[in-house]
Amino acid sequence: MLLIPAIDLSDGRCVRLLRGSFSDSTTYSNDPVETARSFEGCGIRWLHVVDLDAAEGKGRDNRAVIGKIRSAVSCRMEVGGGVRSEEQARALLDIGVDRIVLGTVLVRSPDIVAGWIQRLGRSFIGGIDARDGRVKVSGWASDGGAADAEVAAGLAALGICWLIYTNISKDGTLSGPDIERTNAAAWAARLPTILSGGIGSEADVEKVARKRDPLVAGAILGKALYEARVDLAGLVRRFPQDRLTAWESPKAT
Repeated sequence: MLLIPAIDLSDGRCVRLLRGSFSDSTTYSNDPVETARSFEGCGIRWLHVVDLDAAEGKGRDNRAVIGKIRSAVSCRMEVGGGVRSEEQARALLDIGVDRIVLGTVLVRSPDIVAGWIQRLGRSFIGGIDARDGRVKVSGWASDGGAADAEVAAGLAALGICWLIYTNISKDGTLSGPDIERTNAAAWAARLPTILSGGIGSEADVEKVARKRDPLVAGAILGKALYEARVDLAGLVRRFPQDRLTAWESPKAT
């Protein structure tokens, strides 16, 4: 099972939001590059980076910081947050980002995303962020007009090969992951899926490993890492990261 540390960027710092609220933010590090190096040193294969400023849509982004992180680590990187144009997507791919997570544009303009995939390749992850089964967009501030399973079911037809499912109500709470709804989204999409939101302990990680659908390839770790509720190096020893998973399968690329 993949263990994917998250770095959420705001004004060049590592922060965590509570349930996606920009007004409830905690700063954990002023040096995201060093944070990324520390995670890689624990033996992870993937790093999950979110540009919160870009997601908020007020004209700011952390692309320069993302570039510095990319130059500092050799693990693979997936990046999301505010990617709403082909130019933005191309710029991230040009600095070496391996995959781009799409949310708002995927829900609102799926045909545009299909065109990006044709021109830029299969480098895109579907990001479904939901509360009570309803998809949220625009930095989780607006209703996307669809149910999570409905969006998940349409991803493969667009050329999307992977899915990250986030239960917003769980995100940043340390209250435990929503395995049931993640499994349902993975089944609807028929795609390798990563669980996001709510992990607060090593017991939660073990629960995901036991109860996940075979399509669920791993989990994103956020606040629990920053508050030292989980030992990443220890988890990597228990869940070795040196095996090819469905998330990395050549068949999906």
